[in-house]
Amino acid sequence: QVQLVESGGGLVQPGGSLNLSCEASGFAFNLYLMAWYRQGPGKERELVATISANGRANYVHAVKGRFTISRDNAKNTVYLQMDNLKPEDTAVYFCNLRRNGNDDWGQGTPVSVSS
Repeated sequence: QVQLVESGGGLVQPGGSLNLSCEASGFAFNLYLMAWYRQGPGKERELVATISANGRANYVHAVKGRFTISRDNAKNTVYLQMDNLKPEDTAVYFCNLRRNGNDDWGQGTPVSVSS
């Protein structure tokens, strides 16, 4: 079965950086678009970034220029490098696979940006 395991979250000061990882298993990782979502306190889960099977990245406006999504198909891992973090980036970050109309999610990794 599909497993998505996120790691790398933590507490960071504004302007700091974190690099999230999502290790995937149970499916042909190299064939699928992968995504990062986040859910802030009291907010709906929202899309952050996507990366296609061949590495094309897209970002929502709020993170463009600060976040970088990448993937290593040899390691079945997708990354989210987050720079110049802001308090409004505070959220639980989730890795997502959408396949055949179904969503699979990891357990999430929390990110807190505070001074």
